[in-house]
Amino acid sequence: MSARQDSDGGIPSSETAYKFGLQQALAGAQMLFVAFGALVLVPILTGLNASVALFTAGLGTLIFQIVTRRQVPVFLASSFAFIAPIIYGVQTWGLAATTGGLAAAGLLYVVLSFAIRIWGSGFLHKYLPPVVVGPVIMIIGLSLAPVAINMSTGLAGDTQIMPRGIAMLLAAIALGTTMLTAILGRGIMKIVPILAGIVAGYVAAIVVGLITGESLINTAGLADAPWFAIPEFVRPEFHLAAILFILPVAIAPAIEHFGDILAIGNVTKKDYLKKPGIQNTMLGDGLATTAAGLLGGPPNTTYSEVTGAVTLTRAFNPAIMTWAAIFAIALSFVGKLGGFLGTIPMPVMGGIMILLFGMVTVVGMSVVAKIGDDLHDPRNMVIASTILVLGLGGLTLSFGEGFSLAGIGLAGVAGLLLNMILPQTRKD
Repeated sequence: MSARQDSDGGIPSSETAYKFGLQQALAGAQMLFVAFGALVLVPILTGLNASVALFTAGLGTLIFQIVTRRQVPVFLASSFAFIAPIIYGVQTWGLAATTGGLAAAGLLYVVLSFAIRIWGSGFLHKYLPPVVVGPVIMIIGLSLAPVAINMSTGLAGDTQIMPRGIAMLLAAIALGTTMLTAILGRGIMKIVPILAGIVAGYVAAIVVGLITGESLINTAGLADAPWFAIPEFVRPEFHLAAILFILPVAIAPAIEHFGDILAIGNVTKKDYLKKPGIQNTMLGDGLATTAAGLLGGPPNTTYSEVTGAVTLTRAFNPAIMTWAAIFAIALSFVGKLGGFLGTIPMPVMGGIMILLFGMVTVVGMSVVAKIGDDLHDPRNMVIASTILVLGLGGLTLSFGEGFSLAGIGLAGVAGLLLNMILPQTRKD
């Protein structure tokens, strides 16, 4: 056995052990750079505060590290799975009630972590198989398609805030740059396609504005923003209807958590499902999400972009993520940063959204594909088709005053119940 290998033949323990010092600071800053585009995209799209999202990403990562005993080199930040329910929740119940629902979603992860301790992880696959989880993930992506198109064409509600042709040009430049960077990029560029798309779209807006004389970038917010500002935290309100609407959405990210932990384990050649244990990584994720919701930030999830950066740089020391978290918290107090993010033209974000929301749908399709030929089983077809139509058809079920189920929440609950009560297909 090589002196540089663990007893299990993996990466040396000296490289994966937690060692905190100034020498990891630069690598930590690089990890935050990789995550930054996606991290701030979620609050920009949903109306949450980007500075709060930065703060809760850093705080959530630190909480995760404490719970998992600083063993897993991952960075937690804004989850894309909750974009649609946040947008709907803010419009329906307001920001405070929506963040209360997000905090409750984190508590669902906590409950699942204790259930795993008692019954093992197999119960999740029994009650939430791919035929339920896959279609729900697809609905998350597909339900956002109109939002992406409206933003890409310069339409905010019923108001055309930018000429349609110019808006579509900016969206196309941002979308095309993101696509090409993801496909053709090398090294660090390959894992920051969102950031590349935003930069290209922003530069295009400046150039097109100079050529046409149109005012495409509003810098008033940047000029008025102070250099130092405490993030605008939100005190949550706990509204039963909002909580029950958002809770089913948390099912899909909870299942994806297994894949995220397996992915980083494959990179470091460590079995994190056993040590620190999937029950502890799930607990850390849940507490991080609850903390974010209690402060007005988006739910947290482990970032695949950062896992890709770990693979590329071979920076396996979990202390690097501590530095990334520290930098995220520090940046959250820079008021000018939030002001600058507010100057990004809406069609630029819309162009990137076209790709991102489509990718969420494809992830759901890949989950369904795991079923293989069994998808043609009548029972599986019944469950999947019902989930899709209920999630996208616009049906709302009301239960008493102030509580209703619709969209993703209705689809998730329906899929869970159908999987539990429908008998297996009779075999001739």
